[in-house]
Amino acid sequence: MEHDSGGERGQQAGVTDFEEFYRSAYARLVGQLFSVTGSLEQAEDVVQEAFVRALDRWPRIQAYDVPELWVRRVAINLAVSEIRRLRRRAAALLRLGAQRPLPHLTPQTVEVAEMLRHVPVNQRPVLLLHDVLDLPIEQVAEQLGLPVSTVRGRLARARANLARRLAADPEGALSHHGRP
Repeated sequence: MEHDSGGERGQQAGVTDFEEFYRSAYARLVGQLFSVTGSLEQAEDVVQEAFVRALDRWPRIQAYDVPELWVRRVAINLAVSEIRRLRRRAAALLRLGAQRPLPHLTPQTVEVAEMLRHVPVNQRPVLLLHDVLDLPIEQVAEQLGLPVSTVRGRLARARANLARRLAADPEGALSHHGRP
């Protein structure tokens, strides 16, 4: 049993060491990555992600002469990957042209969007495809890559959520909707 408690102390020391490492290096790394990204928010995101990855590997990384070098390298790689992704996206948008067709937002479309906002995000596509677009459950399942039973369950929960919402607010914005 002594060995187990010693292991627990060792794990606790590792966490404490990591927290100390994080506090001492975080601001410096964000400043460095700001130079790479040009965005404080993006620099914070990549540094935080690099620290999350370091925490997962902390027993190995803490043995390095300078663990900060590993975190910096990971953060830089993440930043460069993100910059490349954004450039590819911008190039694709340019190829599509500046004159993208405007979406057809009828009052009914806006009402459906408002109605779906009151349903958990994983239930919205099922409700839209089946109840709004009148697709059969099997086709909804195929389009979403879900089992039919999952589609049925999400549909039932979405309808129940809407029914509760309508019952709680019968005079509210959702009361004039047709079929949920």
